Amino acid sequence: MSILIALRSGLTGLLLLVAVEVLALPAHSPRPGGIAVIEIGAGRNGVTPRAQFGETRALVTAEGDKWFTVIGIPLDQPLGQATVTISMPGETDRREVFEVVAHDYREQRITVENRSYVNPDPLQLERIANERKVIDSALVNWRDQALAETVFVAPVDGPRSSSFGLRRFFNDQPRAPHKGMDIAADTGTPVVAAAAGTVTVTGDFFFNGQTVIIDHGQGLVTMYCHLDRIDVEHGQTVTAAADIGAVGETGRVTGPHLHFGSYLNGTAVDPALFFNSP
Repeated sequence: MSILIALRSGLTGLLLLVAVEVLALPAHSPRPGGIAVIEIGAGRNGVTPRAQFGETRALVTAEGDKWFTVIGIPLDQPLGQATVTISMPGETDRREVFEVVAHDYREQRITVENRSYVNPDPLQLERIANERKVIDSALVNWRDQALAETVFVAPVDGPRSSSFGLRRFFNDQPRAPHKGMDIAADTGTPVVAAAAGTVTVTGDFFFNGQTVIIDHGQGLVTMYCHLDRIDVEHGQTVTAAADIGAVGETGRVTGPHLHFGSYLNGTAVDPALFFNSP
């Protein structure tokens, strides 16, 4: 896919239109917390193949005249061979095998001043459990929606950390690995949708603070946390790069930033793999 980008010449001041090739598929990175991109055949009379990874459906999209499945690999996926089942009407199901390779994730130790974010009281634990049901339901949702592309625009301008998959310790207590990317920005910096989709969750949550979740279809979901404000509503349709809120420091944070999460077939995957540039 090619797009035109306007560049201003430093010598003449003229605007030049330059054709740039943009990849329509994320990077093939078959590691725990990564993405497997597997070619599954040529298109046939408008029939869309179906892909199944474990107990869940996997995203299927076309690139030119070929079909690909894009699979989110869980952080706890065993190394070695993994299989995806491909189905086509009138044909016997077939299995495609790919290799899940090792990847090292670093440790992160954080001091949290508000100890309730490390050891919540019973009422807070009840709130957290109720909120978890809402969030999990949105993150595992499947919606049959054809996708034009599976690459993201940056949700906010700022340095992107490589914090996905970090083994985290809060006040020296072990916690679940970090399942997103932290993007540094000042409070009030605009946050935009990484891709077109439908807003399925807005709210103020105990750990995540003010949060927006967007469903892009076929199990591709993005989450935006710790916002200072939310500018969209539940059920609203948004385009890529549409304003959805602003950076804040709500919830469990040590300073203003955007926690940006991406999910495929119900599992968190490294958001960096959906960007075409650093």
